[in-house]
Amino acid sequence: MELEKSLKISDLIRELRQQLDLSQEKFAAKLGVSLRTVNRWENGSTVPSQMALKLIEEMLQKMGEPGKRLLKEYLLKAEQREDS
Repeated sequence: MELEKSLKISDLIRELRQQLDLSQEKFAAKLGVSLRTVNRWENGSTVPSQMALKLIEEMLQKMGEPGKRLLKEYLLKAEQREDS
């Protein structure tokens, strides 16, 4: 169950980074984490801390409609997974 959740987070992070047209290195710098950390998030081996998740959510909000779409899509998929 936990693994499925982290994979969904990895998808969200990858898509957000790509939508912002940022390399993993530049995305990491924006969040104040290392390149290795972002790489681990995207490959699903670790999940972001609560602080990092808050910053990611803020990035999504600042994107306007595309960010809201990503957030909604992620949350809906997470809820559907929990329901099944």
